Amino acid sequence: MFTAGTLNRLNTAGTVVSLAALTGLAWLYLFDTAADMDAMMATMPDMPTPTWDAAYGLTVLLMWAIMMVGMMLPSASPAILIYQGIARKAARDGQTVAPTWLFTSGYLLVWMLFSASATFAQWQLNNTDLLSPMMVSSSAVLGSGLLIAAGLYQWTPVKNTCLRHCRSPVEFISSHWRKGRRGALLMGWEHGLYCLGCCWVLMTLLFVGGVMNLLWIALISIFVLAEKLLPYGDWAGKLVGGLMIAAGIALPFYS
Repeated sequence: MFTAGTLNRLNTAGTVVSLAALTGLAWLYLFDTAADMDAMMATMPDMPTPTWDAAYGLTVLLMWAIMMVGMMLPSASPAILIYQGIARKAARDGQTVAPTWLFTSGYLLVWMLFSASATFAQWQLNNTDLLSPMMVSSSAVLGSGLLIAAGLYQWTPVKNTCLRHCRSPVEFISSHWRKGRRGALLMGWEHGLYCLGCCWVLMTLLFVGGVMNLLWIALISIFVLAEKLLPYGDWAGKLVGGLMIAAGIALPFYS
């Protein structure tokens, strides 16, 4: 018979494996989609601007949604695991506890809604010829503006507040704890909102480097993870913000 400690370790390991599997599957999808786009570009150098019908819009929405899972789930993993640990302790104390997947679902729901907004933004950028068929900004002014905006946002009070919550998952969960299934969903939703407030401007930089540029996606993902988890990550984020501003100012002169 398994001891309580062994069961706890197995539960934690199962959650870690599940999070890693979801992240891995998302990245496999991104690799496959990027490879398809490269192959299409090789056979059709002058790709036409895509026609935005319902089928194409749903495809783009799916792409953004899966991308957000691959990019954001790793940085949310500490909060998810902490929730699981606190929920397990609450269960031992006889309290009603919701499964961890509900907390995770609440978090991801925020990013699904962001994906819908990003899809709408991509549609508008395509319609105004500010985005190439390869989903890269075709306007130096747009690219410059997004870089400067992202750099400035790194220094705002809103960014600082949201990042502080993201960097302190124990404090967040203990101060926002709610009982029951609805409570778990709401906690995940609130954590997702703080995460969105922390990172949404950074995500607009995908339009600068390329929505399906795997290196660009990886760099933003690593930056988000480092900013939230590493010591002095908040100050490193401000430093990188200054570099973004400089890059945005310089971009029009090198385009």
